[in-house]
Amino acid sequence: MTQSVMKSRARGLGAATAILAALTLNGCGMGSITSGLGTSVLGGGSSSESTSVSEQDLIAAAKAGGDATPSFSGADSQPGCPRFVTWPRDSYITIYEPGRVGDGLAIMHRGEITKTARECHVNGSQVTVKYGFSGRILLGPRGNSGPISLPINVFVTDAKRERITTDNLRVDASVAVENPIGYFSAVREVTFSVPEGSRPGEFEVYVGFDRNTPNAG
Repeated sequence: MTQSVMKSRARGLGAATAILAALTLNGCGMGSITSGLGTSVLGGGSSSESTSVSEQDLIAAAKAGGDATPSFSGADSQPGCPRFVTWPRDSYITIYEPGRVGDGLAIMHRGEITKTARECHVNGSQVTVKYGFSGRILLGPRGNSGPISLPINVFVTDAKRERITTDNLRVDASVAVENPIGYFSAVREVTFSVPEGSRPGEFEVYVGFDRNTPNAG
């Protein structure tokens, strides 16, 4: 066996060890990441709200890890304002190799939104919500080192749960075999009008990954 082949195999073993270590540190085994379905592998899909909306704070919260607990049910510091939460099932997304969606051994990377925060300002019938979110991108068994960009959808619903405005953006993070977890955060604002007879608290702002992404599962 040549020295170059031995070095190549050693790098492959190191990559597998790094990914397994990252999964272990986040409280899951390889079976969780390779399932590609349902449960979150990086700390749950729930999110917490606060009035500290800065990219630095959100990145720090994402790196701290752990499951977030929604606070709007009792500890919301701005009751009566629109909630900001992740859309069901869209708090995570898994990207597979082309033609192998659903195959746990074909996962390239997985993204997850883990933390949210919002501030709310009401001026007459106008409501402005400053929202922020953060999360992680995990390199999968078939992933490549380098920058990864994933699409995000944000939309506002009224009291009838109809969408009244939408926003689209992308989040970016870099991953490598030696460092298989990258972090992202974003802060934006949205302003909308509340019709007479409605209350701001009846509206909601949602965030989630765009599942129309090619090879997403």
